[in-house]
Amino acid sequence: MTETTARQGNRVRRSSGSAVLVLALLAAGVLLRPLLIPESHSAPQVLGQVEIGFCEDMAAHHEQALLMVQRLDSGVDPTVRRLAQQIGDAQRMEIGTLFGWLRLANASPDSKHPMAWTNSASTAAHDHSMPAMTAAGTAMPGMATQAELDSLAAARGKDAEILFLQLMLRHHRGGVAMAKAADELIGSGPVKEAARGMITTQSQEAGLMTIMLAQRNAQPLS
Repeated sequence: MTETTARQGNRVRRSSGSAVLVLALLAAGVLLRPLLIPESHSAPQVLGQVEIGFCEDMAAHHEQALLMVQRLDSGVDPTVRRLAQQIGDAQRMEIGTLFGWLRLANASPDSKHPMAWTNSASTAAHDHSMPAMTAAGTAMPGMATQAELDSLAAARGKDAEILFLQLMLRHHRGGVAMAKAADELIGSGPVKEAARGMITTQSQEAGLMTIMLAQRNAQPLS
């Protein structure tokens, strides 16, 4: 090996060593940066607490509506059966949407404190449509008791039609009240738009159920 070749080999080794050192320092800087320099901002929040609370509670509210549909006697009048199926299909799809938003927000699908999201001055000042919700943390409005669900499962014929319409009408009125509260408290976004859609759909269905009860000489539940 000539002297020139040896010098060239040394330069190559020194260059390679310097490159490795630079890469090591860069890697160390990347790893240490979060410890030495605090991040100036965090990732944006996907959903606010009101949106999360509404999604959790409305999903649970919808699930009871599906339970009512399942417990309705299969031999009832076809118009009642079709309405029940329509309600079940719509609310099943909405449950999927609500759960999807909760997953995106990394939030639990179960509410530990039902209706706590309504604890707002705006609700107390402006929303007079929710008599069953006098304070945050109370039961969701319009929900049926276990005894009422058992009675629905046992009812047959016209009795089943009337009880289903009464329970679902009260349930819808409660759902509309919840959706109105969400619309009041949420500034903008898809959850607000979904709440408005629920207000429209469930109000229309509630009107139809009121007519169907009158046709059967029955009154809505208080």
